[in-house]
Amino acid sequence: MIKSYKKHLLHSSSLIKEALLRLDKLAADAILFIVDDSDKLLGSLTDGDVRRGLLNGIKIDESVTNIIQDNPKFVVKEKYNIQEIINYRNNSYKIIPVVDNEGVVVSVINFRLLKSYLPVDAVIMAGGRGSRLKPLTNNIPKPLLLVGDKTIMGHNIDRLSLFGIDDFWVSVNYLGEQIEEFFGSGNENNLSIKYVWEDTPLGTIGAISKIDNFIHDDILVTNSDILTNLDYEQFYLDFKKSNADLSIASIPYNVNIPYAVLEKGDDGCIKSFKEKPTYTYFSNGGIYLMKRSILSLIPKNSFFNATDLIDDLISKNKKVVSFSLNGYWLDVGKHDDYNKAQEDINKINFT
Repeated sequence: MIKSYKKHLLHSSSLIKEALLRLDKLAADAILFIVDDSDKLLGSLTDGDVRRGLLNGIKIDESVTNIIQDNPKFVVKEKYNIQEIINYRNNSYKIIPVVDNEGVVVSVINFRLLKSYLPVDAVIMAGGRGSRLKPLTNNIPKPLLLVGDKTIMGHNIDRLSLFGIDDFWVSVNYLGEQIEEFFGSGNENNLSIKYVWEDTPLGTIGAISKIDNFIHDDILVTNSDILTNLDYEQFYLDFKKSNADLSIASIPYNVNIPYAVLEKGDDGCIKSFKEKPTYTYFSNGGIYLMKRSILSLIPKNSFFNATDLIDDLISKNKKVVSFSLNGYWLDVGKHDDYNKAQEDINKINFT
C-alpha cells in the first residue's frame, strides 16, 4: 500500500504545468487522479495524456481538466472482489484508485509495491500473557518482542498489508496499552487499526463477538505470535473456490517411524508391510479465513476458542476445510521458538 497515496491526487483547478511537476516526482509511479474539493474522483492523467494534449495545441498553463481521462478504472472499497483485482493485475494496470461509495478516493493500489488487494478484514489476537516467554514478557507484551529489528506483530501486519489488507482489528488485554500506543491508528501507513479490549480473557476467538462493524464479508483471524510467509492470496483463493464457511491454514508435520510397520486385517493376518514409513499429519496453524455470517455462532463476551467454533461448525454440517501452508511458519510461544525466530529472520523472505 502506498503510504502517502495523496501524492497521486491533484485538484481539478490545477494547471497542466503543475501536473507535469508532480508526474516527474512520481517517476516510476507516474499517474495522477484528478479530484474535486471533496477528493471525489473525476479522472486520471498520465505523461501520455499530457503529451497528446500538447500535440493538440493545449498550453501548459491551461487546466488539467482539458486533457484528463474522464473514465478511469477504479475499485470501490466495500464492493470489489478478488477476481477484479487479479484481472487488473494481469492486464498490466499498475496503479488503481480505491474509492468509497460516494466516489471519494480513500486509497491507491500500487502493484509495484503490493502482491494483491484482498477484500478481507484481519483480526489479530494479541491479548495473551505470553507466560511461557517470561521473564521477557514481564513488562513487554509478547506481540512487541523484537525479532530482528521488528516486533513480532509488526512482521504480521507488514505481511498482511503486503497483500493489500488494510482493515485491522487487534484484540488486546495484557499490557494492551503498549500495543495500542506502539501501532496507533495505522493512518500514517494508510491502514485502519482498531482495538478490541478484553476486560477478561475471551479465548482465542471470543473477542470477535465485540466487533459488529466489519467492512468485508470475509474475515481473516490470526494469532499475533506467528511468523510466516504464507501466500495470503492463494489461501484466500482456495477458501473462495471451496465455498467453505471456514478454512484453517494447516502445517504439515512428518512423523518418521524408525521400524518396519505391519498392518493387520480384522482376521489378524498381515495385509501390508512398510519399512520405516513416514506419515504426514496436518496441524492447526492458528490462521483462519471465515465467512462473516458464521460469527453469530460466537457467544457474546464469553470465553470461546477457535477450536470451539470449528467443533460447532462441524456439528452443524457447515463446510470446514484446510489449506496446506508449505512456506515458513513458526509459533513464537517458547524461548526455544524465540531463539529460532532470531536465527531464521535473516534467512526467510517475508516480502
